[in-house]
Amino acid sequence: MTTSPARMLTLLSLLQTPRDWPGRELSDRLGVSPRTVRRDVDRLRELGYRISAVKGPYGGYRLSAGEELPPLLFDDEQAVAIAVALRSVASSGIGVAEGAARALATVRQVMPSALRHRVDGIRFSTTDNPVTVDRGTFETVGAAVRDRQVLRFGYGDTDAAPRRTEPHAVVARHGRWYLLAWDLDREDWRSFRLDRIDPRTPAGPGFAPRTLPAPDATTYLAARAKGSETEDRWPCVGEVVLELPPSAVAPWIGDGELRALDDGSCAVTIGSWSWTGVLASVARFDAPFRIIGPPALFEAATALAGRLSEASRAMVPHTEAAGTR
Repeated sequence: MTTSPARMLTLLSLLQTPRDWPGRELSDRLGVSPRTVRRDVDRLRELGYRISAVKGPYGGYRLSAGEELPPLLFDDEQAVAIAVALRSVASSGIGVAEGAARALATVRQVMPSALRHRVDGIRFSTTDNPVTVDRGTFETVGAAVRDRQVLRFGYGDTDAAPRRTEPHAVVARHGRWYLLAWDLDREDWRSFRLDRIDPRTPAGPGFAPRTLPAPDATTYLAARAKGSETEDRWPCVGEVVLELPPSAVAPWIGDGELRALDDGSCAVTIGSWSWTGVLASVARFDAPFRIIGPPALFEAATALAGRLSEASRAMVPHTEAAGTR
């Protein structure tokens, strides 16, 4: 016996034929009992398909006139997911927004009326991604990743020789698309923005996939953005107490952590490429703060205070500078 969704698709396909289908004949075609056929028909009616039934030796089931298919079966959650996915394509950065709009219109036409009503209620605004990837480039790179074939491409506006890579994965990060690949000439892992790639065809020979130094491509790309290769974490992480309420800090600490304190202030754990970078992330709140640790953060604060003091002493007062003109 087939699974319920597949069986119901087959049932709808049979009912499209302009004839009456006796319950016994349908049960034989589907490999289920007449009782199961009745339950499936009732479920299709609940989904909005109009199916008439005529009793008697010459009766049977028939899909009412006007119910044009091919049939598609979606539950409410799937219908909402399809609408959200297709309507948010514009913000993905892939140049297929028009195609997505037409796809949604096509899918909508073959949904039962109840699901069409739900889909039509999904309305929201998106911001077009200013960094757009050509659809052909996206498909070519994706095919090379899938087929494990060497990919050559020009990169950016340079006239340098094409890059030769073993493409590993395509990753979306912060509104941009990246190719993660092993660079054959540099003998190292590299990430490339897809909007700057100009693929050369045909693709090269096949290759055996290499093992990433991170658990997966997404983790690796995030780690590289933080100066690492194996873990999605900053090399320098410090903790301070900021004399600000948590509500004033939480929206601006990115992947940092925040802990509310009893006196209305908050403890913030935040990372950066350097200890001075941690201090810069804290200083931008323009509020008093106290360093908790680690010791390297205290040392960086002392060194930075010295540099700032020296820089302020070297400044020419505005009034003195104006008088020398």
